[in-house]
Amino acid sequence: MRPALLHSSPLRSSLILCLALTLGACGFNLRGAVQLPYQSLYISLPANSVLGADLRRQINANQPTLLVDSPQKAEAIFQQIDDNRERIIAAVNAEGRAREYQLRLRYSFRLVDSKGGPLTPINEIILAREVTYDDNQVLAKDQEEIFLWQTMEKDLATQIMRRLATMQPHATPVATEDD
Repeated sequence: MRPALLHSSPLRSSLILCLALTLGACGFNLRGAVQLPYQSLYISLPANSVLGADLRRQINANQPTLLVDSPQKAEAIFQQIDDNRERIIAAVNAEGRAREYQLRLRYSFRLVDSKGGPLTPINEIILAREVTYDDNQVLAKDQEEIFLWQTMEKDLATQIMRRLATMQPHATPVATEDD
């Protein structure tokens, strides 16, 4: 038997309104599209790279930023510094065989101007996922690992977009260690 109070339309409406106001007052909002602070951007990744395609797709989907096909036309140039992938044994069983692996993706990048001067310091993103291993399920575990790498690449593209959105254009280039 349901309580009669919740069937009352005015009470239900006021509870929903109260909940909505509470969520709005606490600062809750859905994550929207990321806005990049640059008018034009060149991504110096191969056209057939998965990460390059993901970044281009995300920028073209909802950005006023124009992707250009030449570094000379760009206000900012995205440069990959390092892309390192590791598969490390995280746990072994009683026989000394790997039971669990950790997949690590370490990626670093920076933005430079059209003359190659750094606009931002080098940014590094490290992602890690755990994957179990079983000798009886080799094919399934290989597929799981491939899926995890693909998921990590999509996550990497999203995190790069968030970082790019926070990198404000500088009037003067960022100082490097060589200076």
